[in-house]
Amino acid sequence: MTKKQKKVLYRIIIAAALLVVLHFLPVDGMMAFVLYLIPYFVIGYDILRKAALGIVRGQVFDENFLMAVATVGAMALGVYEELQGGDGEFVEGVAVMLFYQIGELFQAVAVGKSRKNITALMDIRPDYANIENENGELEQVDPDDVEIGTVILVQPGEKVPIDGIVVSGSSTLNTSALTGESVPRDVKEGEEIISGCVNLSGLLKIQTTKEFGESTVSKILDLVENSSMKKSKSENFISKFAKIYTPAVCIGALVLAILPPVVLLLLGRPAQFPTWIIRALTFLVISCPCALVISIPLSFFGGIGGASACGILVKGSNYLEAMAGAKYVVFDKTGTLTKGVFEVTRICPAAELLAECGENLEEARRRLLEYAAYAESYSNHPISKSLKEAYARTMAEDETPEARQEKQVAIQTGQVLQPGRVTDAQEISGHGVKAIVDGKEVCVGNAKLMKSMGLSYEEACDVGTVAYVAVDGAYAGHIIISDVVKEHAKEAMEGLKAAGIKKTVMLTGDSKAVAENVAKELGLDEVHSELLPGDKVEAVEALLAAKGPKEVLAFVGDGINDAPVLSRADIGIAMGALGSDAAIEAADVVLMDDNPAKIALAMKIARKCLWIVYENIVFALAIKGLCLVLGALGLANMWMAIFADVGVMVLAVLNAIRCLKVK
Repeated sequence: MTKKQKKVLYRIIIAAALLVVLHFLPVDGMMAFVLYLIPYFVIGYDILRKAALGIVRGQVFDENFLMAVATVGAMALGVYEELQGGDGEFVEGVAVMLFYQIGELFQAVAVGKSRKNITALMDIRPDYANIENENGELEQVDPDDVEIGTVILVQPGEKVPIDGIVVSGSSTLNTSALTGESVPRDVKEGEEIISGCVNLSGLLKIQTTKEFGESTVSKILDLVENSSMKKSKSENFISKFAKIYTPAVCIGALVLAILPPVVLLLLGRPAQFPTWIIRALTFLVISCPCALVISIPLSFFGGIGGASACGILVKGSNYLEAMAGAKYVVFDKTGTLTKGVFEVTRICPAAELLAECGENLEEARRRLLEYAAYAESYSNHPISKSLKEAYARTMAEDETPEARQEKQVAIQTGQVLQPGRVTDAQEISGHGVKAIVDGKEVCVGNAKLMKSMGLSYEEACDVGTVAYVAVDGAYAGHIIISDVVKEHAKEAMEGLKAAGIKKTVMLTGDSKAVAENVAKELGLDEVHSELLPGDKVEAVEALLAAKGPKEVLAFVGDGINDAPVLSRADIGIAMGALGSDAAIEAADVVLMDDNPAKIALAMKIARKCLWIVYENIVFALAIKGLCLVLGALGLANMWMAIFADVGVMVLAVLNAIRCLKVK
C-alpha cells in the first residue's frame, strides 16, 4: 500500500469506529446530527473538496459530485425530519460515504497491484552503468551520461544498461524480460548485445553503440508506458458514454425528486417530498459509472501487461482490440517464417567418391563437405559461410563446448586449422571458387562451373541453392544450402487455424520453387513469389479489398524491408529480433523472440481481454439498470444503492485483473 492509501485506510477505520460508538450512545435530535458530522467529514472531506473543485472548473458531473449530492442530501433530510418533530436518520449518509471510500481504496489497491505486476514483467530499466576511471577502478554512472563508444563493464547478476558490442569476455544472458522465454542466450567477443538482458555468468566488456535514450530498453519502456495513450473503441465508447450518461442521470434524479410530488399535489394528494427526494438520492448513488470507467481501461492495461510477460509488445489497447478480430494473416518469408540464414540441408556425394570411402556414406559426406569448406575458406559469401559452419559442426561433434566454439570461429573467419592445406585460392566470377586442397584441385560453384569444365553432374532434386563440387577434374557430388524454416513456423500455422483464421498468405521476393516449397511444408493457403516491395503492397491492397468490413488483416514481417506493408495492413506485427529498432518503430505489435507461434497466443490474449471487457459492460449496465428501476419505484434503499455502486465496481475490477493471467 502507498502512504496515501494507508491514510485512507486509517480514515475508514476511524469513521467506522465512530459510527459504532454513536450507534450505542443515547443521543438524538440535532446533537446526533452534530456528532454524525464528525465521521462524515473524517471519511468524506476529500470527496466534498473534489466535488467543489469540479463545479468551479466546470467539470460538474463526475462520481465525486454524485456522492456529494447524495450524502449531503441524506444528511439534510435527517435534519428536516428532526425539525418536523420526527426521528432523523444520519447513519445512511455517513455509511454511503464510508462504503464508497472502501470501494475506492479497494480499486486503488487492485489497480496498483496490476501496475506493479506489469512493472515487474518489464523490470529491465538499469539503474547504473559501470565504467573504469583513470585509476582502473569501477565507477557507477547514470546510463544517460554514457556516450557512444564508451567501454562499460557488466558483472554477473547485473543488467546490460546500453546496446553495444562485446569487446571482451563471454557469458550467458537471461533475456526473459524481453522475450518471455526462459532459455538463456550465449554471447561472446564480437557479438552484438542489447540492453535489458541480465548477465548470468562471465564478466563482459561492452563498447556502446547507442546512447541510453536510443537503446532497446528505453524504446521498449517508452512503448509500454505510452500504450495507454492509444485507446480502443471500447474505451472511447465508455468515455463518450460517461459524458452523456452522468448528466442524464442527474437530470433524471432531479425530475424524480420534483415531478411526482408536483403531480400528487395537482391531484390533491400529499406531496411526500422527503420520500421522493430519498428515492432521487438513492437513484444518484446507484447511477455512479465508476465500475465501467475504471474496469474497462484496467482490462486492456492488464491484457497488454499479460502479453508483455510473453514477449509480445502491444503499442496500444486499440491494437489489442484489433488483434481479437484478425481473420487474415499475411507473412513475409525470409526472417519471418524462415531463419533468414543459409544452412546446409543435404550432402550428396557422387558414386566415385562414395567408392573411395569404401561405400561409407557418412565418411563420403564428411569428405565432400571438407573439400568444399576448405576451398571456400577465404570467401565471405553467405554460401561459403554456411559451408564452413556446417564443416565446423561436423568436426566438433565429439569435442567440448569450448573447443567446438573455438574451431567454429576459426573456420568461419577463414583461419583454418591447417592453413598449409589450402593454396592458390581464387574466385571465378559468376561461377564459384577454385583452390588447391591437400594438393588436389577443388572447384566449388554452380552448374555453370560444371558445364565450363565439361563435367557431367547429377541434378539436385531438392529446392535450394546447390553447390557442385569437382575434385581433380572429376565430379565429386553436390551440397544443397537452404534458408531453413523456423522451428515454430508450422506450429504457428496450426495455431492460427485453430484460432479461426480464414486464410494464411505468404508474400516473398524469393523464387517460385522455393516459395511454393516453404508454403507446402507449412500448410499456407496462398503464396505469391518473386515480388518487389511495391508488389507486396499491391497484394495486401487486394486482400484488404476482398475481406469483410469488420474483418482484420494482419501482416507479419521483419520490420525493416516490410515497413510499407506493415503500415498499410490493419495491424502490423514485426519480428523484433531481440529489439530491432526498425521493428519497434514500424509495427503495432512486436514479437520480441521472433517466434511466429506467438501470433496465435497474442490473438487469444486479445480475445480474452475483449471478452472480459464485454462481461464488465453487460454486468455493470444490467445491475445498475435493474437497481435504477427499483430505486425509482421505491423498492431499493440506500444499502442496495451502495451495492449497485461499490459492489459492482469491486466485482468488475476483480474480473478485469484476470487479463493479467496468461496460460
